[in-house]
Amino acid sequence: MATLFVLWYLLAASFGFTFAADCPASRLHISEPPYDNYFLSDCITSAHVIVTSPDANTNNSNSKPRLLVAWPAGNSGATAYFEAENNGTLGLQLQNSTADGQILDTVNQPAATGAKNQNPRVGVKGLVHFDTPALLTLPILGSIRSIRDYSEGGGILSPDVQNAVVTETFGDNGGQFSRTWFDGETTTWIDFTPTSGVEAVQIITGDKWMLRFGTGTYEFRATFNYPQLVQLSPSEVLNNASQALVRESADLTKSLSFLSYSNKLLAGSWRFLTYFGRDSMLSALLMQDILSQGEGGALEAVIGAVIERINKTDGTVCHEENLGDYAAFLARQDGIDSSAPSCDYKMIDTDFLFPILMNNYFVNTDVGKDRAALFFSRKATFLEENAGTAYSTLAERTAERIMSITAPFVSSQVASNLLHLKDGQTVGNWRDSGTGLGGGRIPYDVNTALVPAGLRAIASLSQAGYFSDHPDWADTAAKYAQVWEDETLQFFEVSVSSSEAKQLVQQYVSDAALAGPSNTDQISGNITFYGLALGTDDKPVRVMNTDDCFRHFLLNTTNQAQLSAFLEQTADHILQNFPVGLKTDVGLFVANPAYADSRSLQDQFKNSDYHGTVVWSWQLAMMAAGLGRQLARCNCTSAPDFCGQKLRSKVGNAYEVLWETINENRAQLSGEVWSWQYNNGYQPVPLSAFSTTESDIIQLWSLTFLAVHQQDV
Repeated sequence: MATLFVLWYLLAASFGFTFAADCPASRLHISEPPYDNYFLSDCITSAHVIVTSPDANTNNSNSKPRLLVAWPAGNSGATAYFEAENNGTLGLQLQNSTADGQILDTVNQPAATGAKNQNPRVGVKGLVHFDTPALLTLPILGSIRSIRDYSEGGGILSPDVQNAVVTETFGDNGGQFSRTWFDGETTTWIDFTPTSGVEAVQIITGDKWMLRFGTGTYEFRATFNYPQLVQLSPSEVLNNASQALVRESADLTKSLSFLSYSNKLLAGSWRFLTYFGRDSMLSALLMQDILSQGEGGALEAVIGAVIERINKTDGTVCHEENLGDYAAFLARQDGIDSSAPSCDYKMIDTDFLFPILMNNYFVNTDVGKDRAALFFSRKATFLEENAGTAYSTLAERTAERIMSITAPFVSSQVASNLLHLKDGQTVGNWRDSGTGLGGGRIPYDVNTALVPAGLRAIASLSQAGYFSDHPDWADTAAKYAQVWEDETLQFFEVSVSSSEAKQLVQQYVSDAALAGPSNTDQISGNITFYGLALGTDDKPVRVMNTDDCFRHFLLNTTNQAQLSAFLEQTADHILQNFPVGLKTDVGLFVANPAYADSRSLQDQFKNSDYHGTVVWSWQLAMMAAGLGRQLARCNCTSAPDFCGQKLRSKVGNAYEVLWETINENRAQLSGEVWSWQYNNGYQPVPLSAFSTTESDIIQLWSLTFLAVHQQDV
């Protein structure tokens, strides 16, 4: 059936048929000033169009007037930066079509007869209005990565990319930019045509060629001729029991569909519109209850994408794929003429998520059990170096890697045997900005949660008959897991006396010029938390954080004293307001540097930092799911010790408070990350208000609240 659909899709594209009745367009509009986001998907293409129109309230100089089009196919895009001709303020907005009333419509043109590239030219068109004469000063065409490097990298532009842009007239009175990709076959175009009564587009030549527009409305078209992906509709990405969500949460399920395809799920739009192993697997784990299973389903799309991209040599799981124009660009840097996809393998956390998800689906679900033999007999096709290798072989390679790298700590529980970032890398887990770990090299979440959870999964898979070359793993992996569960937390523990904690918080409030209260009256005893990582001196990076959620969500630990103490300090962080704890009106901050032992460390975690005093939606979801999981253990016959009245009550109270702040911030939850300003309380604002980094307006793991709900525990 899937093969027939693909053939139908290719025929439709080749002949320009849209079959609107059979494949109605899906549209979505999300506004987050100064960004207006429009999504369009149908059987021809999927596109995300962002219009940036700064106003007097926009205080970020990087929010320049811009029209950006992002396509999931090839992680591709086209962007146009504008300026007012008179150097004043320029406003631009999309307008409804006079033909069908829509903001965006699909473009679908068959390839020219005899053209080297026979893919149809597809994309979107719409009407853009300028409120004053404008200049299109900079087009960037090809890869989203090129656009991202410019917008977040201080204006980085590759001469090889920009020198290939061609400027020419379009029709009688329009203008066009185009660029042929490094593969020599694919082209991206963006063209503009005036509507009736509006000035013609003028080409301005010189050192920098530009297009000039008068005041008024112009039709734009952004197109490219790259193979398209097969999208999963909202009903296809969800299992049968969750179909009501298509109606009840229409915008969220449309967002999920936009990021879901038959061979992979994408991390977010517009900045991460491609495969990211961590994002897709964490999302699948949090949303497993609602995602479609079986052949052609979302869960197998996630797992298959991971296996296809495993490093065949050492078993490392791919963090991010490079494909399309960016893959060819990277190959050129190495003197290779190729557009074959490649992978980034620098992360150390992603390997462990794979066996966890594999076990959850292929061992713990009936559909997975039935599908396993056929699924793992498949041969890889995505990476040239993996072509023809069985999925079972690649999966076992990753398990072998995990067993190998975790063995030293089992033999000797010293910091040097914990898992470190790879040599030459400053990132390795989800806090993958330059300062996300505060200079740490041994991440807390990886060593205390992901490693033991991955080992538990390998033991379960082995018990179920997987990894037949290693029959001992059923016992060995379980023994490894127990050591990692019980013996790793001690390395990351930070305990600050009440008096020192009050002094540190007061000093932090002063140094950081925080407008809100210090809340030091909430400090009634020692402050205990687990640092983000261990530094080069093997001491904890003294930044309170939300990464406790990994251990709560992925493990059911059995060291009773340790479990009780761990849950209690998590509950304290949720119940205590920032800067004493993590709680604010806008959510839990993923980092609180108030107890840092240096001003320089504190300065790495501000509300303008990607992993600073900001809120990440998926961390709220995992914390909620994790605490719900732990509290549910109190309903078991052999309930843990923390289920005694006093501590159980505190953890339950923290769970309630967490859900209160989640519900108060529903408007932000589908976005990637948000910051805040203080005005008689913490108020949510886009991260881009303070940073050159734009938050994705839709993010895969930020849609997990479709599946994560408050439990009656």
